[in-house]
Formats: sequence, C-alpha cells, structure tokens
Amino acid sequence: MNFRISRRDCLRAGAAGAATLAWPAWAAYPDKPIRIVVTFAAGGASDIVARVIGEQIGKKLGQAVIVDNRPGAGGSVGGSNVVQSPADGYTLMLSNSTPISIGPFALEKQPYDPIADFTHIASIGSAPCVVMANPTVGINTIVDLENAAKKAGGLQFGSGGPASIGHIYGEMMSRALGIKMTHVPYRGGAPMTTDLISGVIPVGIDVITAFVPYFKSGQIKPLAVTSAQRSPLAPDVPTVVETGHGRLVLDNFFGLSGPAKMPADLVARLNAATNEVLAEPDIKKRLLELGVTTTPGTPADFTAFVRNQVNALQPVVKTIRVTL
Repeated sequence: MNFRISRRDCLRAGAAGAATLAWPAWAAYPDKPIRIVVTFAAGGASDIVARVIGEQIGKKLGQAVIVDNRPGAGGSVGGSNVVQSPADGYTLMLSNSTPISIGPFALEKQPYDPIADFTHIASIGSAPCVVMANPTVGINTIVDLENAAKKAGGLQFGSGGPASIGHIYGEMMSRALGIKMTHVPYRGGAPMTTDLISGVIPVGIDVITAFVPYFKSGQIKPLAVTSAQRSPLAPDVPTVVETGHGRLVLDNFFGLSGPAKMPADLVARLNAATNEVLAEPDIKKRLLELGVTTTPGTPADFTAFVRNQVNALQPVVKTIRVTL
C-alpha cells in the first residue's frame, strides 16, 4: 500500500505542531494535586490557615491540595524547598513573616532572596502576635512581665521557632523594656503551647491564631496583642499601644507564594481562586475566628507589601543579631 503526503498536508501538520508547541504547558492546570509547603510544624497558625485556604482553593481548581509541613531554620528549610521547585504551580508556600522577612537574614549564609526568588501570588490576611504567660507565675500584664524579669535578672520566653516572628518580637521587647529575655525555641506553636501550659516556660510569644481556646479555659494568660487595634478574636486583651509601647506594634501576614518566574496566566488564576475563597462569608468568618483579618488583592499588591515588610524587618534582625 502506497501513501502520498502532499505539500499541503505537510504544511497543515507543521501548523498543528506549532500550535501544540505554542499551547502553554499549564493550560490543563491543575491535573495533579497541589502542594502547599508550611514552614512550621502541624498545629500552629500557618498550618491552620494553610489547611483552611488550601481545601477551598482545591475545590475551586478541582484538585486536591496537600499541606506539607517542613519546619526548621526560621522557615528557611521550607522556603528553600519551594524556591528550588519547578515554577509550574504545583509547589506553593503559605508565606508569612518568618520565612520571608526574618529567617533568611538570620542565617550566616542567606539561602534565598525573599523577593527575587519567589513569585508572591496572593495575600490572605494578617494577625497579631500575643504576649502570654503561664497563669501560675503571677504575670498578668506587660508591667508584671517587666518587673518579674528585672527582679529575677531575666526571663525565659518561648516561640514557634528560632527567628520566628515571636522570637523577633521577644528580642524587640527585651530591648524596648530594658530587660533580659532568653529565647527558648520550639519547632512550632503547638509544642511551645504544651510547655507554656505545663510551666516549663513562663512566657510565650506567637501569632494569636491557635491560642484563644487556652485563654478561655484559663490555661494561658494573655498579656497584650502586638497590633494597633484590639483583636476581634480576643477583644478583652489590650494592645501594646494601650500598655504604652506603641513602637512595638507588629503584625504577622499570611499569603500564597511560589517559586520565581511562574507564568503570569497561572499566577492570575491562583490569585483569582484565592480571592474568591476569601470572599466567601464562611471562610471570612472562619479566618476571623482564627484572628486573621482578610486582605485580598492583586499579585502586585502582595509583592509590594512583602517588599515593604522585608525592608522594615531585615535591619531589625541584623541589629539585634538574631542568628540561626
């Protein structure tokens, strides 16, 4: 049997091949599960937010979203994993102040550039930290904390990890109040909570998200939130501004980031899906219950916010000589 292929057939085949090549590889995205890296252990604020948002984004995109906890080195273990992954939208990160604005600058060798090595896709929201104490140590206010540290010659405080936002805040507070505070690092907010409740450490500082049930049960005593306004999650807890320390205002942020050079169309799709999730009343309510005020916006908005916080905190980390 003989086959004859005309010049016209060749041209048609060539055109079809070119169209196939021109069709973006992410056109069918997502056709497999998406991974969101969380740079802390399970059970902490970032982990909870990632699971709430990830599940709903998965429903929008028609694929499962898997949370992958990779704690360590001030968030830089998880952050490094993300920047080294393909920019195909299947590896994302629940970004926040620790792996973006703090951790990279606390290492002897900076592992990545928090702006150039990431694509900052979508802002999720912000939440304050809370300064808290074991209720049996007699520290009920920031003044009590200051007096106790001066009387004892120092005070231990725990956080969700070395170079976490809780760690940085404790160092800032130590210098602002003129007291000695020794940091006790943990692999995440959950193990720190266990030791704070049991009295292993007298004071803890972390994002407010996971702690409200312990405030209500009386297992942990909140002293102040680190925002300029009171948190709707704990409206009876004063702000640091109300305690006379307005220069100690600092909020943690949550967002969705990926490796550098992600295709613009893919970024736009993920940003739109995230904003749609944030607009749902049930999700806004759920995040508010976690102490997170939603802040939807464009990728450009989020990138500008990240750049501003990096520029603000990088010199702080270096000035107070936080190292990992």
